[in-house]
Amino acid sequence: MTRRLLWPLLVLALLLALNVAVNPAFLAVQIKDGHLYGSLVDILRFGAPLILVSLGMTLVIATGGIDLSVGSVVAISGALACLQISQDAGVFTAVAVALALSLALGVWNGFLIAGVGIQPIIATLILMVAGRGLAQLVTDGQIITVNSPSYKLIGGGYLLAVPFSVLLVLAVLAVTAFLTRRLALGMLIESVGGNAEASRLAGIRSRGIVVTVYAFAALCAGIAGLMISSNVSSADGNNAGLWIELDAILAVVIGGTSLAGGRFSLGGTVLGALIIQTLTTTVYSIGVPPETTLLFKALVVAAVCLIQSPAFRAKVFRRRGRPAAEPAPEKKAEVPA
Repeated sequence: MTRRLLWPLLVLALLLALNVAVNPAFLAVQIKDGHLYGSLVDILRFGAPLILVSLGMTLVIATGGIDLSVGSVVAISGALACLQISQDAGVFTAVAVALALSLALGVWNGFLIAGVGIQPIIATLILMVAGRGLAQLVTDGQIITVNSPSYKLIGGGYLLAVPFSVLLVLAVLAVTAFLTRRLALGMLIESVGGNAEASRLAGIRSRGIVVTVYAFAALCAGIAGLMISSNVSSADGNNAGLWIELDAILAVVIGGTSLAGGRFSLGGTVLGALIIQTLTTTVYSIGVPPETTLLFKALVVAAVCLIQSPAFRAKVFRRRGRPAAEPAPEKKAEVPA
């Protein structure tokens, strides 16, 4: 496990060092008005939604599946909560309704995959497209703005000088780690992802496991949607959570979890999400032109994945350390007696 996290840690350290070279005060953390301020705090605060979505995606990928609908669930959750608040509903009611719908959408994904037998990429692609339309329907194609200090706390507030969103992520991470590492759930997920047929023959109810992980992924996406919408006090059904599913998949892969399923690393996923968020911050801090931002980001992520690949490193180092081949001695022609 330590070796698996080594390369993501080195990449994160290099990105932080690059930012320090550009801005020597990058690592400085100050307390203003009783709140923590600084670039590191911003990375954690703005990266909190991605970390949450990536945690859910980790368990989904560990079962050998994929969830392309989490971005749409992010948009639906934020849109529904803001709609409820704009109609004078209580914050608790709005949050409960949004998370209940997110959980139901996750169960629907799990039912299509485990019950009906649809391929995960197709089942979640259906909700990815339809969900974005549902979010637009909830907002009526407009941006819903709200003015609620209580709702603002979820994504933009502070508790004990620490961003509330960071504390919320730590709580979800602690619960997830306890359920998957202290209980048998993590082993069951890995067994389903490693060999579904063998796990079925061993008596594991793989369908229930699959539905559970997709429901958890949607719940995490729902919480992330609340964070994003509350941070800006508005809901945009078209742009909220756009392409966050791809960043989450990249974070899981960077963290060392195989897309083929099986063993997974929650710590690696968190590091992967922090790398992506730090990379986004780096792009703006070093002045990369906006039109080349996505290309720069893709190149860096590709380089990280190659460096992390044992097969790639073995080929590179083997070629560099291989001595020059000596020419084979020529055989003398034998003359028949």
